[in-house]
Amino acid sequence: MPKLIVVTREGEEREVMGEAGLSVMEVIRDNGFDELLAICGGCCSCATCHVHVDPEFAAKLPPMSEDENDLLDSSMDRDSRSRLSCQIPFTEALDGLKVTIAAED
Repeated sequence: MPKLIVVTREGEEREVMGEAGLSVMEVIRDNGFDELLAICGGCCSCATCHVHVDPEFAAKLPPMSEDENDLLDSSMDRDSRSRLSCQIPFTEALDGLKVTIAAED
């Protein structure tokens, strides 16, 4: 089972294990991080699962879709590392991925 490192809005860093095949959002939610709202449940229709991805893993992620890009445009906390965690499939190749939960908009 691959490991995911999650940094909360308060700066607390936790390592959790996640099932490959889930989305990063599902792994975060299933491990009790209540601050990641994921209101749409992973349908890419909101931006409440916004995270900042460690640059070391950027090349390992799938390209951002136009819909994801448009949704992230609505966030005041968007930067070059921004992604919607529902759009990142969690795989063995992402073992050790570190994400920081974005500020709430």
